[in-house]
Amino acid sequence: MNSTAVKSYRVVTVLHPPFVMYNEEAKEYYGFCIDLLNEIKDTVGFQYEIRETENKQYGNLSPNGSWNGMMKELIEKRADIALGSLWVTAERERVVDFTVPYYDLVGLSIMMLKTKTTTSLFKFLTVLENEVWFCILAAYLFTSVLLWIFDRWSPYSYQNNREKYKSDDEKREFNLRECFWFCMTSLTPQGGGEAPKNLSGRLVAATWWLFGFIIIASYTANLAAFLTVSRLEIPIETLEDLSKQYKIQYAPVLNSSAYTYFKRMAAIEWKFYDIWKEMSLNDSLSDVERADLAVWDYPVSDKYTKMLQAMEEAGFPASTEEALRRVRRLDSNNEFAYIEDSTTIKYLAMTNCDLVQVGEDFSRKPYAIAQGSPLKDQFNNAILILLNKRKLEKLKDKWWKKNPKRKNCDAEHDQSDGISIHNIGGVFVVIFLGIIFACFTLAFEYWYYRHRTNVTKINRDSMTKGKITQIKPLRFNLQPAPTHDFQSSQFRSRF
Repeated sequence: MNSTAVKSYRVVTVLHPPFVMYNEEAKEYYGFCIDLLNEIKDTVGFQYEIRETENKQYGNLSPNGSWNGMMKELIEKRADIALGSLWVTAERERVVDFTVPYYDLVGLSIMMLKTKTTTSLFKFLTVLENEVWFCILAAYLFTSVLLWIFDRWSPYSYQNNREKYKSDDEKREFNLRECFWFCMTSLTPQGGGEAPKNLSGRLVAATWWLFGFIIIASYTANLAAFLTVSRLEIPIETLEDLSKQYKIQYAPVLNSSAYTYFKRMAAIEWKFYDIWKEMSLNDSLSDVERADLAVWDYPVSDKYTKMLQAMEEAGFPASTEEALRRVRRLDSNNEFAYIEDSTTIKYLAMTNCDLVQVGEDFSRKPYAIAQGSPLKDQFNNAILILLNKRKLEKLKDKWWKKNPKRKNCDAEHDQSDGISIHNIGGVFVVIFLGIIFACFTLAFEYWYYRHRTNVTKINRDSMTKGKITQIKPLRFNLQPAPTHDFQSSQFRSRF
């Protein structure tokens, strides 16, 4: 009877979505690791009772040699299986047995707040400050009026010396309207057309051309820079980038696996420093041996020591929730980067579109199940069977790609690197406004022409009627013929 009885094991776990989660309504655990344990249960044949560890820790080794979390419960025989996203480390392998890895190598990763790209239909107007636009408008008005004054008063302009330029093909009189049009079109690739005839006007035009060239070149360069910078990704790509800057704060959760990693790496650097210091300051060394150890720069890297100091100054979050609040800048305006194992970062970025995973993983280690030695072979065989049947891949697809909590956050990344309509759409608005204004102008011109034609016709008709109805007297100047030149002898009587 005892040989055929189904064994029951005590399972201890730590909540870590999507590996282990708890449903408050159904009062049961679920997730990737729970499905994995159920598959192993069906293969090996056993029952289990699962509960969460008291201090919600996987298990860290303290300086006095004691363990906490799930590792402590396994060592003290209060649990048979430690289930969860548990890293395989050298310290843990010395006290408990691990199965073959059931998950890919998982390292540490960085999570930051996703940069929000600000879009504006009239972004091309924000390239220059308002003061600059006003100065350009003032320069345009001043130059146009000055060009008109010079053409008006110069004796060598076309309007003041038409005889001199009557043989020229192009004859342009620079009245005030033409001056405004000339200065405006000079800033376009179309050009301003014929330049003034007088030398003073040409100097004004040349000065305006030089001014326009510099303004257009500066505007084009700034517009390209604005549209490029707005689409740049987060400048932090690696842990090295994070360690070389001081603007963005960063830290892992206190007493987490990432926290233990940085503490250990900093301690190793201190040990190397002590070894080098003892070697270089040893009084028993000869002058030649001391010269071999003499260096201008410190030969051992102290990157993790400096990073740990920066983390201590920034403060370690007490929980993942506090880390998320700091990343989202809910309590302060300081930028913060959260360092945690990549599965946690990936899940948070998958379920929160305002968060993004930055860079590649580092310090990669496998996930495995910790248990007592009698279960090692059985669990290993079961996991290998699941690997051969590709059931572990199906579990990954279920809890990552097909996770119901997954949000479609890749819409922004699917867009091309070109300029979006949200940033350049104001140009089309300007075109439509210009066309609408031109239509109103055409209507006004048509109305003005018809109105002026009617007024002219009425005046002509009234003048014609006046000629018919009014009779003006004709005046003749009658004068007697001159007689003083005639001689009296010429007029003799026939009689």
